[in-house]
Amino acid sequence: MTYVVTENCILCKYTDCVDVCPVDCFHEGPNFLVIDPEECIDCSLCEPECPAEAIFAEDDLPPDQEQFLALNEELSRQWPVINQKIDPLPEADEWNGKPDKLKYLER
Repeated sequence: MTYVVTENCILCKYTDCVDVCPVDCFHEGPNFLVIDPEECIDCSLCEPECPAEAIFAEDDLPPDQEQFLALNEELSRQWPVINQKIDPLPEADEWNGKPDKLKYLER
């Protein structure tokens, strides 16, 4: 099983989760993070660290977020690994919790 970054990370990109990952499975895009499902060891350390509550265990994905499993897999092959915390996007707090952010995802 893997953990999955979901829609609420878009336009926030808090990286608290990156700091606790023991296997460097996070990848960084312009305004979103993803988890490489091949690298994730299911340690669960990242989930409680996410201020946006955007990380779920694969088996606990809300039905409307299931598409993010494939998106994490796809984008983790394209984006570079991030292994240390950086500042969130400037308007992260404003965007946290807003619905329908998928259209803003920058690849």
